[in-house]
Amino acid sequence: MQSPEAYTMTADDYLAWEELQEEKHEFVLGETFAMGGARREHVVVSLNMATSLKQHLRGTPCRTYISDMKLQVEQMDAYYYPDVMVSCDKGDQRAEQFLTQPSLIIEVLSDSTEAYDRGDKFAAYRKISSLKEYVLVDIKNRRVECFVRTADNDWLFHDYSSESVCRFSSVEVDVPLTDIFEDIE
Repeated sequence: MQSPEAYTMTADDYLAWEELQEEKHEFVLGETFAMGGARREHVVVSLNMATSLKQHLRGTPCRTYISDMKLQVEQMDAYYYPDVMVSCDKGDQRAEQFLTQPSLIIEVLSDSTEAYDRGDKFAAYRKISSLKEYVLVDIKNRRVECFVRTADNDWLFHDYSSESVCRFSSVEVDVPLTDIFEDIE
C-alpha cells in the first residue's frame, strides 16, 4: 500500500471515482491508497492459488476471485483488493463491484505490504463475520500461514513450511505446496 492521496471522500464517492481510474486504489476511512504493480512472482503465486481453488471448488456453491475484485469491510468503512478470495455466498455471486461475505482470503506477501497484511489489514478482515480463514503466502521462505477462525471466534494458526500439502479447511481443499509455488525459481 502506498501513501494516501491528498483528499478524503465517502465510500459512495470512492466507488464512483474508482470506476474511472486506470490504477487500483484501496479505500480506508475516507482515504484512498494507490496500489502498486505486483512483481512477477507475486502474480504467478496468486494465479496458482486461484487456479487450484477454482479447480477444486468446481461444482460447489463457492466461487474464487482474484485481485481485481474489491472486498468491502463495512465495519471499517473500507474497500480492499485481496490477492485471492473465495465466497460461497449467493449475494456475492451477484455482486458487480465488491464482495462482502468471503469465507477465505489470501494475501501474497511482499516486502512493502507484509507488515500491513499481518497487522491492520488482518485486524480489518477479522471484522468480517463470514471469514473463516485468512492465509498469508511468503514466497521468499516458501511458507503458507493459515489463520482459521474457531467456534469461539479465536484464530488458530498453522504454518505450512515443512509439509507437502496445505489444507484450506474453510473450503475443505488440499493444495500441494509444489502447486502453490509452481514456476517460481
